Amino acid sequence: MIIEKKKKNKYFITMFKSGDIVKVLIPNVINHGYDYRLNADADIGSYVRVSVMNRQYIGIIVGPGDSGLDLSKIKPIISLCDFGKMSKSDIDWIYKMSTWTLMAPGAVLRLIINVPDAFNPPHTEQLYIYNFDVDCKMTHARQSVADAFQSNDNDAMGENDIKNIAHVSSSVIKTMIKNGILIPSNTREKISNDFVYQYKDMGNVVLNEGQSVAAESISLAIDKNEFKVFLLDGITGSGKTQVYFDSALRAYNKGKSVLLMMPEIALTAQFMDRFKKRFGAQPVVWHSNLTAARRREIWRGVARGDIKIVVGTRSALFLPWQNLGLIVVDEEHDTSYKQEDMGNYHARDMAILRAQISGFPIVLASATPSIETLYNVSLGKYSRLRLNSRFGGAQLPSIETIDMRNSRPESYKLTPDGEDISGNLSPQLCEEIQKNLDDKKQIMLFINRRGFSPIVQCKKCGWVAECPDCSMSLNYHKHLNKLVCHMCGRTEIVPQKCPQCGNDVSMRGAGLERIEQEISVKFPNAKTALVSSDTIMSRQALERLVHKMETGEIDIVIGTQILAKGHHFPNLTLVGVVDADMGLFGTDFRAGEHTFQQLFQVAGRAGRGEFPGRVLLQTYQPEHPVITAICKGNRDEFMGQDMESRKMAQMPPFGQLIAVIVESDKESVLKKYCENLANEAPKLNGGKIMGPIPAQIYQIRNWYRMRFLISGPQRANLQPIVRDWLNKVKQPINTRVKIDVNPQNFM
Repeated sequence: MIIEKKKKNKYFITMFKSGDIVKVLIPNVINHGYDYRLNADADIGSYVRVSVMNRQYIGIIVGPGDSGLDLSKIKPIISLCDFGKMSKSDIDWIYKMSTWTLMAPGAVLRLIINVPDAFNPPHTEQLYIYNFDVDCKMTHARQSVADAFQSNDNDAMGENDIKNIAHVSSSVIKTMIKNGILIPSNTREKISNDFVYQYKDMGNVVLNEGQSVAAESISLAIDKNEFKVFLLDGITGSGKTQVYFDSALRAYNKGKSVLLMMPEIALTAQFMDRFKKRFGAQPVVWHSNLTAARRREIWRGVARGDIKIVVGTRSALFLPWQNLGLIVVDEEHDTSYKQEDMGNYHARDMAILRAQISGFPIVLASATPSIETLYNVSLGKYSRLRLNSRFGGAQLPSIETIDMRNSRPESYKLTPDGEDISGNLSPQLCEEIQKNLDDKKQIMLFINRRGFSPIVQCKKCGWVAECPDCSMSLNYHKHLNKLVCHMCGRTEIVPQKCPQCGNDVSMRGAGLERIEQEISVKFPNAKTALVSSDTIMSRQALERLVHKMETGEIDIVIGTQILAKGHHFPNLTLVGVVDADMGLFGTDFRAGEHTFQQLFQVAGRAGRGEFPGRVLLQTYQPEHPVITAICKGNRDEFMGQDMESRKMAQMPPFGQLIAVIVESDKESVLKKYCENLANEAPKLNGGKIMGPIPAQIYQIRNWYRMRFLISGPQRANLQPIVRDWLNKVKQPINTRVKIDVNPQNFM
């Protein structure tokens, strides 16, 4: 092996020779690295193919072997992958992320090597192309398939890709093949430079003074290759996007790679058009709904350094970046950046860690920054760049409350001789809706609840329709005419009578479908559209909606939180929030912050064009601090008060929390294991371990769940304590333990 000198008389190994014993990290959830014998020269970070218990993995060399095993017991690597290598700073990032999140290093690596096919020759399979010329009935399923092809530039796709992206069954695909809608193709996507775009400033955007000052500050850090965290703090419509576009171009022109992170890929519907107009070519988009072939090609393109700019969700952070020089985290406050499936981590925080280790700037953009970010600004750790006015001179909307205690919604009838149905829209809101319709202006109604009704209940005995697999009530979806579990996706037929006493059942509470029904009766001539995860399942579907809004084909759009983020509708002048109190109460100490952020973002959709906007919040708590702060525009004052409350309670960012969620498919095993953990719980200096208690949602997909919550002071190093504690107690089979550092979700 070859050893080179590092700073301060420290040394590191740069090259291993054939026959050396090396430590290889493989991408699985429990792996900390295994020793192997090299059969060719290799460097730290080299990709190698190895075998673990007769299963092959692609791993990376992270250092010299350290197991101390007899040489005869150490396996040779299978082969060295002729495909570049991972940088030492990225390996450092893997281990530091592991230390913070308590994920095994192999589990972190699995987030990066998530396209193992990238190291294999392309598979051969029957591919199909979509025949857009065929005349056929366009069902919902077929439209989803068409969207799947359009989202992949109409490239040929295999059956598995079509099923995974369009969420349709094999029978739908077979019928489409039979009817000539899908045409077999004998060619397969080839490795090419299809995603290698050249960018330049098209010169069609001139930054105003505030934008220019912000862009120049970021550019200086890019020029210096300096780690610095910038909070781009601008009100909705202030032009934050054009500022970080300017910074992205600066980094790109210096030969750097750029990641633009979005909380949801649906946000790119209008974003893509703005990007192309500014840079003359589209960015590469990375998200979960890509074909295996496109994922492979993009992953390899990033690893080769050919792809320089990517727009993507949180998983794009784990692409094999080469010479990364700038990360932008748009809507940095958004809870979608918190991953809770394949390990628990916050993509914003891990992006900051990656930028710090590699030494480049990162931009956090938001109109409603998280309290954690504002706290770091107050400490001087982050630099704040403020944009205080809307781009182009548009005015902020006026925000007012409607006190629902004094403004009862009027009932309505579906048919002239039908029964009265309780309304959800106040007379004042209905009056404003009519005024805007008369003026040919558009309206947005916001309610963050899917379906028609969240509760189906017997009027007599009180029976409630519940999911048999989850501790959740079933939601009634009128468009599907089914009961749906929003946790596991289970569907059931709507009961005609109560299964316990045989009496009538009623639909209680309101979702966006019920609001649509009320609008259809009270404003029968209005053209409406529903926007939720049930109706917008692809970027193409969202683009069609945006186009209809821009061309005036929609009068009233009714939607959930998808509508709150990033969309620009110039003719939208009225926003009505149906239930502004929905998120204010509960066990989450962040409830006030999240409600403020969501309502402020929704309000920002109004009046973004030449016409002034108005926002009406229906509430039973008009005096609540969150509601009054939104109406008065006192964001900083509210956030300051919330920060003081957290400081007194020693809640993050003034204290640390770690949640330990234990799950088992056997309730008795779960309780016994949690009892053993509680008996071994260590004493904490200034902190405590609380629990176990049943999780708020005790059963999910027939797995039972208990929670521990570990709290400690701000400077407490809780991770090693939690790791040592869990290692003391043997974990039973069919049991899962999830560790969530600074949890965002307490369900």
